[in-house]
Amino acid sequence: MTPQAATGRSVSLLDALTEQLATPAPTDAEEPWQAQSLATGPAGVSLLHIERAHARVGTWVTAHAWVRVATRCEISAADNAGLYIGAPAISFVLHAAEADEIPRYGPTLTRLDAHVARLAHRQVDAASARIDRGGMPTFAEYDLFYGLTGIGQLLLQHAPGSDALGRVLRYLVRLTEPLRIDGTVIPGWWAFHDPDPLLPTSGGHANFGLAHGITGPLTVLSLALRRGIVVDGHIDAISEICAHLDHWRQDGESGPWWPQWITRDELRSRRVGQTGPLRPSWCYGTPGIARAQQIAAIATGDLSRQIMAEHALAACLSDPSQLHRLTEAGLCHGWSGLYQTAWRASRDALTPTISIRLPHLAELLARHAEAAEHRHVGLLGGAAGLALVLHTAARTSPPISGWDSCLLIN
Repeated sequence: MTPQAATGRSVSLLDALTEQLATPAPTDAEEPWQAQSLATGPAGVSLLHIERAHARVGTWVTAHAWVRVATRCEISAADNAGLYIGAPAISFVLHAAEADEIPRYGPTLTRLDAHVARLAHRQVDAASARIDRGGMPTFAEYDLFYGLTGIGQLLLQHAPGSDALGRVLRYLVRLTEPLRIDGTVIPGWWAFHDPDPLLPTSGGHANFGLAHGITGPLTVLSLALRRGIVVDGHIDAISEICAHLDHWRQDGESGPWWPQWITRDELRSRRVGQTGPLRPSWCYGTPGIARAQQIAAIATGDLSRQIMAEHALAACLSDPSQLHRLTEAGLCHGWSGLYQTAWRASRDALTPTISIRLPHLAELLARHAEAAEHRHVGLLGGAAGLALVLHTAARTSPPISGWDSCLLIN
């Protein structure tokens, strides 16, 4: 298929999905907070219509209709709110709507951002107390979806000079300091719980993924450094994370790859039990991990790391055995996330080794999008996220709204 044909296919699919998502459905009365979910609710769907309105291929009337549904109930700023739920999620959406600097939600956004700042301080207080006790963290403390990595990304974009961001960055630095548990030295981000209820890890685990693992904090620290925002220990923390990634990197026939996580037994033996790369997803796989290191390398001027990271991603994109592991079209676990991550990485890459693979990826994305049932409408696993990536595939310029910054790939 020619690049022009792939683009036409993407546009046709995009139009069909956008029509499917034109009218907001009523929210679940039993779970009204789900409307504020960036992952599965109307908040995430509104990003599609906001991006299309910015690009002048959609209307602000439709975008506002989805925003109204997302904000119909009281917006939660409780301690369990994060970038993907509650006040931070709605703040992200409204800032995306104002990416062109037209103040469509000014007073509401000002109030929301004040709640986000207070939430960040409370979360840092709790996390700092946990570190002082010598305890181990949970995903919810530091990850992208619910924790301080996601809050940090939001603050970095929209409150870069704030005390709240400074405290989040200092916390992320502290997160890299090792812990001693039962006489064993473990990474400071070692989660005491299982990565998945179906995948028990006795003694906890250290996660590598961009969504829940240490590459999330690495990316926020690196993006801050690129903007000249630096706290004490900042460079050392980036170096510590990169050294950890270097130690556990596996150099296979298909290129470098990293495990999804390591267990206590693997930490003791210093050997990985995973026998090869798993699915090349944004959330856990080589694409997200490689993109995080590419960003870190650019921030620190580490040319060799940038070359390695780009080689790892390009090799992954060229390996049929890895690509065949993707069985869905969505952002989190599927072709959409792979494409958007590769597209962002290609724009920073030193060579065209990633960009020359994008047309074939666009074709594969379209093929799987056509085969998908689209039962879910949300951003991470549903039609809205897929449509946003098809929008990227059909254009040559970055998203105007910056919607994909919630994936930590830019």
